[in-house]
Amino acid sequence: AKDEVDQIHTSLIAAESKNEGGEKSFINTLKQIWRHRPTLRALRLGCGLMFLQQFAGINTVMYYSASIYQMSGFSRTTSIWLSGFTALAQVLGIALSIKLVEVRGRRWLTLRSLGGVVISLVGLGAGFLMSRLSSGSVTDGDEECMSQPAMVWSGLTTYCGDCVQISTCGYCDGQCLSSSYAGDDDDSLPAPDTCDSDWITQACPNPWSNSSVVFMVLYLLFFGIGMGGMPWTVNSEIYPLQWRGVCLGMSTSSNWIGNIVVSATFLSVSDPGALTSYGAFWMYASIALLGFVWLFFEMPETKGLGLEEVQKLFEREEDENSGEDAWERIGDEGREKVWGGGAK
Repeated sequence: AKDEVDQIHTSLIAAESKNEGGEKSFINTLKQIWRHRPTLRALRLGCGLMFLQQFAGINTVMYYSASIYQMSGFSRTTSIWLSGFTALAQVLGIALSIKLVEVRGRRWLTLRSLGGVVISLVGLGAGFLMSRLSSGSVTDGDEECMSQPAMVWSGLTTYCGDCVQISTCGYCDGQCLSSSYAGDDDDSLPAPDTCDSDWITQACPNPWSNSSVVFMVLYLLFFGIGMGGMPWTVNSEIYPLQWRGVCLGMSTSSNWIGNIVVSATFLSVSDPGALTSYGAFWMYASIALLGFVWLFFEMPETKGLGLEEVQKLFEREEDENSGEDAWERIGDEGREKVWGGGAK
């Protein structure tokens, strides 16, 4: 503990010595961070972790879980209840993370968490695709219900799942029919006169609906184990003390920017006219996979390391003054301030 306190004290003296006679401003601090390559690498890792946490799709699942369950074929009421219960999976994952973080380490948890997230998102997307393909074929229908704008698929109404995504259409005995009532919140609304069978305007029955529950639970569990807390933990450890406040502010801003972008675009991205629901989750899976590869090569393990040891993880031989430690930076006068006398 004394060594840790000494390192903090040393870093503070180094920061004070560096700022004496200089411009103490945010812009000047950014210039110093830019010139100090190890801190710049740490900041890139910290902001990257925060962006990755959001672009792996966590808040689409948390904010829109009821809508996601409705997309997969559950009723409105059932979707609301399921969204509440499945959120408990992330709580369990975070509890496991707290238990394992000092045993397995930050890197170990983060990489395995991301691996599980990728698998879960791929499975979730596949479940949505299979729900569509097994929702019942469309053999005939009204002209306005037989196609819709599409970017990554044909746009032709081939299955019940395609039909009910058109707000003015519903599915009846292999037909996609137009009705002013279709697309409302009440499945019991009157069907067109031409419909003599079950009238479906929301969720099409299919055997794959439960797969969305399974993969949502797995996703939240895996995310909670690593990606839920490790970006915050790592960011609290990797920055030099003199620039920690600014770096933490920038990484936190990255997190919230990612949150806004992902949550504001999910419904548009998952629309049938864009990437579709399964395409949206496969997009998040691709981002998570790229993040896994990047972190595999760039993320060091910080478990059990002191402040100076963590900072050295980001130093490279080609860096100017990369071998210079904190004592050399503060000089004799700084050592006297630390120890209250001669250097020890």
